Amino acid sequence: MISFALRNILWLIIYLFFILAPLFVLLFGSLPPARSFWTELSIALGYSGLAIMGLQFGLTSRFRWVTKPWGEDVIYHFHRKISFIALGLVLAHPLILFVIRPELLALLNFIAAPWRARLAAISTYSLIALIIMALWRVKLKLSYEAWHLTHIILAVAAVAAGILHMVAWGVYLVDPVKKALWCALALFWLTLLPYVRIVKPLFMLRRPYRVAQVKVERGDTTTLVMKPEGHQGFRFTPGQFGWLTLWGSPFQITGHPFSFSSSAEASDGSVEMSIRKLGDFTANVSRVAVGQRVYIDGPYGAFTIGNPADMHVLIAGGVGITPMMSILRTLADRGDKRPVVLIYGSKDWESITFREELDALQARLDLKLVYVLTRPHEGWTGEVGYIDAGLFKRHLPPPFDMHEYFICGPHMMMDAIEQTLAQMHVPMSKYHTERYNFA
Repeated sequence: MISFALRNILWLIIYLFFILAPLFVLLFGSLPPARSFWTELSIALGYSGLAIMGLQFGLTSRFRWVTKPWGEDVIYHFHRKISFIALGLVLAHPLILFVIRPELLALLNFIAAPWRARLAAISTYSLIALIIMALWRVKLKLSYEAWHLTHIILAVAAVAAGILHMVAWGVYLVDPVKKALWCALALFWLTLLPYVRIVKPLFMLRRPYRVAQVKVERGDTTTLVMKPEGHQGFRFTPGQFGWLTLWGSPFQITGHPFSFSSSAEASDGSVEMSIRKLGDFTANVSRVAVGQRVYIDGPYGAFTIGNPADMHVLIAGGVGITPMMSILRTLADRGDKRPVVLIYGSKDWESITFREELDALQARLDLKLVYVLTRPHEGWTGEVGYIDAGLFKRHLPPPFDMHEYFICGPHMMMDAIEQTLAQMHVPMSKYHTERYNFA
């Protein structure tokens, strides 16, 4: 089995290859007259930034061979972080040129500048706007759906304008072969969007689901039980998630990611998603009518059990209980008696979603439940406050680095628990997180 560190290195090499290979292509065949080091560096940075921008379409196209090793949430967060590097490279390209050739500052006059310079400006401004809106979507009071649509438009504008600028001003693309290779690569990047928005929805259209039951749960949570219509459904691994299109067709711009909360052993292909009321979209889930047609793109995610461990420790906060329920229900249906500890943080006793079922599952599993309340009721004798190293040491047997940990909940909680496990010398390969915010 490939080690955790080696796997990371291999994927980093593959990613760097796809960024640098288009740059190295420019070095073959006929070359333009040599220019200063800073000019050549500026151009190399611009090409590299454009390559990263183009690869962003591939990272978000939901190819399972890309997302499976990491989990789609990790890929999306990497997509977000690498955007800053792309922006830095793109901005460095003109800034270096302005420093070594101040006369080029005249190109900042958008009206008087030639079109090849205007295209560079459009690409750069689109990328800046895209990142600003991603960082401050909540402060700007943009709905997720409106942000998603503008994000796609700005991304296409940034990449398309950047490619046109490169072709129009590209000294290195005078060679027809190089120009053909770069244009083919650019076409590949831009065709990934129609694949996600047209081809995949066509397949989903033929595999709809119907809402068979709407269950009201504790903690402002609603469970949708959905059965496949005209097909057998799909198999998933407990802990995975899918993109749900609840209203409208699968061609709708925005789908919403939710973990499956049902057992992976369901014989009729049905799946359940348990959704807590947290925003505009989720506020209306409880109003869904039985019989409504919905579409699910999945399964995705690497937040799954299966690695060798003496014990599984599930750590949930709030709605983070949903993938844990899928794991527990599946283990129960399989008759799996491996030791499991569920540490579940909630604001109060009444907000503990699935509380009664969790208590009942102790009869079917080797399950230890540890509830942690931030607002305990009078007479509560259990854990209070936050999940920390002291709590782990009270409820988990050593050695702590032999257990496998699954963490899902608010970001601050997950960050704190990851730091705690690191301080307890638990290797990163032994703990896994599921982060819901893909924006």
